[in-house]
Amino acid sequence: MDFLIIAYPWIKSAHVVSVIAWMAGLFYLPRLFVYHTERGQGRGEFEELFGVMENKLLRFIMNPAMIATWIFGLAMVATPGMIDWSAAWPWIKAVAVFAMTGFHMWCARHRRLLANGVYTREGSYYRKMNEVPTLLMLVIVVAVIARPF
Repeated sequence: MDFLIIAYPWIKSAHVVSVIAWMAGLFYLPRLFVYHTERGQGRGEFEELFGVMENKLLRFIMNPAMIATWIFGLAMVATPGMIDWSAAWPWIKAVAVFAMTGFHMWCARHRRLLANGVYTREGSYYRKMNEVPTLLMLVIVVAVIARPF
């Protein structure tokens, strides 16, 4: 456990970098869904281009960043004395992180649907869903930094 205390600033730094990469993907993938749905549907060349972009973003950026975020986050949680579990903020953050992970899974599901040519939603739906990670990010940042609860 002494190792975690000594390494805490490095673990926290790696966590923040991972979160930034993950959030970038969570902001961009639903936007790609908008373009895929509105401009790619029925146009083989564009459909394929959007499919490749979505797949690479999810597999090579978002998935590794999410995994790294969880690993470094759990390492911070495991560091003795760093989190006051009697306060509300770590619990609020935890719920929001689980929700963010759920949104990630939602993105993966819709990427598969679009890759298979299943267009069940319009671009406006994906535009609205694109706001979900922003709202969750605000909850997490306020809970961790301002700690109003």
